[in-house]
Amino acid sequence: MALLLIIGVIIFTVQATSLTPLTSSTANAHIEAQLQILGQDMLNSLDYAEYGQDSLLKKDVLSWNGTYYTWDSLNYRAKNGNVLISSSTAEMLEAIAVKKGIAHNVEFSWIEGNGRVKTMPYIYNGEPSDNAVIITKRVLLSDSDFPSAIIQDSDTATDFYNVIDVKLTLWRM
Repeated sequence: MALLLIIGVIIFTVQATSLTPLTSSTANAHIEAQLQILGQDMLNSLDYAEYGQDSLLKKDVLSWNGTYYTWDSLNYRAKNGNVLISSSTAEMLEAIAVKKGIAHNVEFSWIEGNGRVKTMPYIYNGEPSDNAVIITKRVLLSDSDFPSAIIQDSDTATDFYNVIDVKLTLWRM
């Protein structure tokens, strides 16, 4: 009788262990879901604008000169040593992602005049892991925005200039 009781407890323990939320795949899925929500919240808050005003995200796109920056443990810095200043995207990433130890990349993509999609990094901190999440936001540019020379006008016949896909990639180190 004691042997049956011990075997029953062992079988119950083995079956219950595989159902706990502490297994690797469940923990990774939970972290990925949190990163997805965090990234969406960051891009949504950067993309918000009062009526008649440009969003902070759009201002960052318009002031971008084609340089990409990496985090050097103090600032976002380009290869030539220049520090990224007056970027709301960088400020938010520093305040949220860097403080929580979340690695991140930001890329801008747009359609060139020949119909091809061009993608360039804005903030690059390495290759993402297999558990990375990608969040995107679109920014509409018109001819009156005076976009940088890096981004080409996709339709010269209208006031429409281009649509920029802002891609934020987040992952845990």
